[in-house]
Amino acid sequence: MRRSLILTLLLALCLPGAVLAQSGLRTEGDVATASGAYEAEVPVNSQSDADRNGALARALSVVLGKLSGDRGITARPGVVQALRGAKDYVASYDYKQDQSVGSSGAPSYRTLLVARFREDDVDALVAALGLPVWPQPRPKPVVWLAIDDGSGPRLVSVQQANAARALLNRAVERGYKLGLPSGGAAEQALVGAIWRQDSAAVARASARYAPPMQLIGKLYRADGGWAADWVFVDDGRELNKWTTKDANAMRALASGADGTADALVKRYARAGVATGQAGEYRVVVTGINSADAYLRLAAGLREVPVVRNVTPLRAQGDRLELSLEMTTGLAGFNRMLGDNGVLVPAAPVPVSLGSDDPNPAPASNEYRLR
Repeated sequence: MRRSLILTLLLALCLPGAVLAQSGLRTEGDVATASGAYEAEVPVNSQSDADRNGALARALSVVLGKLSGDRGITARPGVVQALRGAKDYVASYDYKQDQSVGSSGAPSYRTLLVARFREDDVDALVAALGLPVWPQPRPKPVVWLAIDDGSGPRLVSVQQANAARALLNRAVERGYKLGLPSGGAAEQALVGAIWRQDSAAVARASARYAPPMQLIGKLYRADGGWAADWVFVDDGRELNKWTTKDANAMRALASGADGTADALVKRYARAGVATGQAGEYRVVVTGINSADAYLRLAAGLREVPVVRNVTPLRAQGDRLELSLEMTTGLAGFNRMLGDNGVLVPAAPVPVSLGSDDPNPAPASNEYRLR
């Protein structure tokens, strides 16, 4: 009877635990926007559960990219697995309609999901996965951009911000912002220096702005498409210099934000700590001496986002042996438990699985129920 009760209660460990708040579609005049580091908006085909869950995963990957500064964040160990539980981190979400005008002049519409994630939970996930952290607040470099569409180079200032919208928006997607100069007569005269990529001259003219960071770029027609030459300068030092060629002028412009973000991350981001590889880990939990204890363990493990699946293996006395499938290692799991988690880590102890187990584990970590 006791063994049957234990196994029945432990099945609760595999039940889903998160329920999302519903939200309706918003249109012009009541538009939701993703403006913070813990917010993102992504296209979605419909408001169905399946499409929403996929969009939430994409939105969380954008947020993790913002926080870490890594545009290839999904290639890091454990991240793809963690994205499957994106709904567990959601504070709220909305839908909105986005309108754009194509080259033919005809408007087109698409639905965007705007997701906001809980900061503390996402921070804990970043730590558990050992991701690098690009500290807040982020700098706001000034963009000195000249565009030549065939009629000569012209400076893009705040009055022509729409011309640089692809660049400015991409910076926000990467987790920081870019500023434009005011465009006075003296600044308009800098077009020649920008075109020559004279970083010293531009830095002198940019002294009135803070911080002392400049993104110097020129966009021009080349080989039937567009080319953009970029230099990013931080306090007089060139941190990055690159050229992008693309058939699409907007993509060529957006590359300026990517190169700047990459340079800032390389210089200022803090490396993540080692947390172990994603996989299945066997653990022993002590202190399971009542039905209430079983239920507390089940509920507590459901709240640990890096735990994707729990399989009960053995029960003896007040000890339970479990297999945890996780998006991180035990070090990351311990970080997610925090100071108030359902389990308290103890020293590693050997775990005997019996002589009939074909793949015995020589050791595992022991925990006690808080």
